[in-house]
Amino acid sequence: MITTIGFDADDTLWHNETIFAATHGRLCELLSHYHDAAQVDATLNATEHRNLARYGYGIKSFTLSAIETAIELSAGQISADEIRGIIELAHEMLDHPVEMLEGVPETVATLAAHGAYRLLVITKGDLHDQSRKYALSALDPHFADFEVVTEKDPATYRRLLARHRIAPDEFLMVGNSIKSDILPVLDVGAHAAHVPYHLTWVLDRTERVPEGPRFHPLRSMGDLPDLLAQLNK
Repeated sequence: MITTIGFDADDTLWHNETIFAATHGRLCELLSHYHDAAQVDATLNATEHRNLARYGYGIKSFTLSAIETAIELSAGQISADEIRGIIELAHEMLDHPVEMLEGVPETVATLAAHGAYRLLVITKGDLHDQSRKYALSALDPHFADFEVVTEKDPATYRRLLARHRIAPDEFLMVGNSIKSDILPVLDVGAHAAHVPYHLTWVLDRTERVPEGPRFHPLRSMGDLPDLLAQLNK
């Protein structure tokens, strides 16, 4: 029996990667007189990967890496106005409205009203920004807890399950990221439902393919109630 459902936030409950993708494009334009878009992307990706252990995930981390990228690609010639332009891009991202994915409010409300499930949000990223988006989503009445973690790996999921006193075979994680929401959950013996999103951050991609009876690919969030009905027969 599934008793607890964990939901990823970015690109599972609300749109996120589309905002980053648009900002990447504008950053490439801002730095176009130093290097072409391919070189900007390659350098930014390498810089973000190198800085993950220092800064973690989120817009603030992205902004620091973008500034570092601009300094590197310009050989230190980047102007204060151009750096200000990067900071303004970050402000726009941080102020962006929360746009829910189709079917999310209805599905979450239905599962909460069912009464048989405890619902959790389990997301990684910047605590302040994720808390802002969560508050604006108006989903809080449906969830028992909101967790922002620094990483999503088996050790993190084991700690969360232990703290909430959840048996792995009674837990289902729902998310768009195979690397963060699916594989580590399967590794701890829990269930994982993959709801695909049309964009995946390059550093969140993996070649490992999930498999087994506890892996549940879905077409959309609207398929989740039927899956739970099947699992809890």
